[in-house]
Amino acid sequence: MEVTPGRKQFYSNYMLLNPKKASFFDLTALLFSKNLKKRKFIETSIETEDSFWYRLVIFLSTLLQKFLLSIKTPMALAGQTFEDMLNLFTNNGGLFGLIKKVMTGKVVIPSREAATYVSAVGYTDLRMDLDKQIIYGNSMYYPALAIMTCKAVYNNAAYNKSIIENNWGMEVIGFYNYWNDYLMQPDTQVVMFRNKTSEHDTIVVSFRGTQPFSADDWCSDVDLSWYEFPNIGKIHSGFLKALGMQKLVGWPKFVIPDLTRKAPLAYYDIRDRLKDLLKNSPDAKVIVTGHSLGGALAALFPAILFYHDEQLVLERMEGVYTFGQPRVGDEAFSGYMEKNLNKNGIQFYRYVYCNDIVPRVPFDGMFKHFGTCVYYNSKYQAKIVEEVPYLNYFSLFGFFPMHMNAIFEVIRSFTMKVKYGADYTDGWLMFGVRLFGMLIPGVANHCPQDYVNSTRLGKPDDVLFLPLHTKKALGFEVPLLAA
Repeated sequence: MEVTPGRKQFYSNYMLLNPKKASFFDLTALLFSKNLKKRKFIETSIETEDSFWYRLVIFLSTLLQKFLLSIKTPMALAGQTFEDMLNLFTNNGGLFGLIKKVMTGKVVIPSREAATYVSAVGYTDLRMDLDKQIIYGNSMYYPALAIMTCKAVYNNAAYNKSIIENNWGMEVIGFYNYWNDYLMQPDTQVVMFRNKTSEHDTIVVSFRGTQPFSADDWCSDVDLSWYEFPNIGKIHSGFLKALGMQKLVGWPKFVIPDLTRKAPLAYYDIRDRLKDLLKNSPDAKVIVTGHSLGGALAALFPAILFYHDEQLVLERMEGVYTFGQPRVGDEAFSGYMEKNLNKNGIQFYRYVYCNDIVPRVPFDGMFKHFGTCVYYNSKYQAKIVEEVPYLNYFSLFGFFPMHMNAIFEVIRSFTMKVKYGADYTDGWLMFGVRLFGMLIPGVANHCPQDYVNSTRLGKPDDVLFLPLHTKKALGFEVPLLAA
């Protein structure tokens, strides 16, 4: 297990699940026994748990992780093969083009490192250009740029460099693959770039989201393990580890050298790069963004900055924009974040499209969202809400509406081109995901396609979404986030 006496420097309570040690007997016993410490796969400071429903959720989370780990290798292999086949067809002019090139011996074999290689997530939405009508000064400029960045970071370094520099005309700072001390491998990808013009100087940090064929990523998403930090609250342990929490010591202000570490840790390296850039650029601002798992990391990044009191970065942070973000901490942590976001004047916008499954996990009651929630329905109409409909994905009240909406979205695929133009047409892969969404609603809603559509077609309150310094310059009152 992971907890050692050294960890008492940074946690007050904890619950850690280890699916590798979960036997069928031990899992079943959890449902009938309140004593958590008797379960070999649970290490916790909490002696008992009276709630059967909470124990049931732990049971389901551990069982799902156990299943995911059992198919980790074939899942990754299937994903790689699928992506290679997609790129093989694309690089050779489709099925008939490939057949012709096979016959002439001129088949183009895709390289996974090439700028033209597109990930499975990338194939669900092949748009590469920014919306030219959404320019700096438009209230949706940052959100529209952020989601396109989130979509790009699912692809390789060469792809990101090509699209950011050639299509967007911006400067790439770097594409990084960061270490996870607990997985003992690089597992967190981040792209950093700069959008510098005569009007503004913006540094963008974008965290990659869940890779659809990565069992480790999915385990991080569904894991209910947590650490409780004094005066902060409980935080999802999988997200902390992906962000760069150090084994044995947690979150000291600086990195403790470790010879087993083969790459930098995400939080520390990004923080130090930002500090160097900001020291030399007095007018530069920072925005942080991410989709899915990347949204969780984007949400936690300022939390550790608050913890370390990194004033230079916090003073220059314009905002955080997350898309399809899961819950990352409990109610106490939510209050901690609201308080510090307000104190530091940082805007936090959490975008949710329709019935997206991911923002509805882990279960409400265990963890809580924070920030301004921007909800888009299936007609791409925006609304600021306290919380989205159907707080938890497994909602009896949401079962039929979610399925009916999934059917509507399949039908809508045939009308998007006519109504909005060719740029909004669902590709064949996205259409296939929508068909699958009729079986499991909310899966298709999580894809970047609908988030890109939302930022381009939705019509939110223009003033609400203006950058904070622009609001102040125009004399608008800046409301506090609800604590």
